[in-house]
Amino acid sequence: MKLCLASASPGRYKVLTGAGIVPEVVVSEVDEDAIMAGMVGAPARDIVLALARAKAEAVAQQTDHSLIIGCDSMFEMGGEILGKPHTPEVARERLTAMAGRSGVLYTGHWLIAPETGVGGVSEATVHVAPMSAREIDAYIATGEPLHVAGSFTIDGFGGPFIDRLEGDPHGVTGLSLPLLRELLARTGRSITELWDGI
Repeated sequence: MKLCLASASPGRYKVLTGAGIVPEVVVSEVDEDAIMAGMVGAPARDIVLALARAKAEAVAQQTDHSLIIGCDSMFEMGGEILGKPHTPEVARERLTAMAGRSGVLYTGHWLIAPETGVGGVSEATVHVAPMSAREIDAYIATGEPLHVAGSFTIDGFGGPFIDRLEGDPHGVTGLSLPLLRELLARTGRSITELWDGI
């Protein structure tokens, strides 16, 4: 059985392939802003799960894949939900505020299997190191923080600025392997069935 990843995220693809699962990638055309506009004031956990479900369901309508995983991540710090910054100015403002503090990264997962859909949310507390203005500018110049939740990664240029994590490290990269295993089990499948070439 082949897994379809409803995401263009290189981090999610890398997590899966590193675990022996080579998914087919089909990017959804979900209007994330429209979904979020309808969920103003909702907890981050609910928002990421709704977005993950929307992505998986959109891909299910586009393809004939029988096993699809959709994911979405958001970083919450001080009661504020931080998605992708998209611009250097927003990234600089966020990274400056985040430096030396901690927040929680939530990653929603929605798995569509034949005749069912199941979901869950992974979370991890992320402790961000103090960062100088020069370090922040250099990090932004890589382009990496512009297109990731919370403006940081742990598996790229941003890794040196994350002091420690409490919780699921894979979820911070965008896809929780333990949660995927649990979701598959809830549909009567084993993650070992997705290992390629074994």
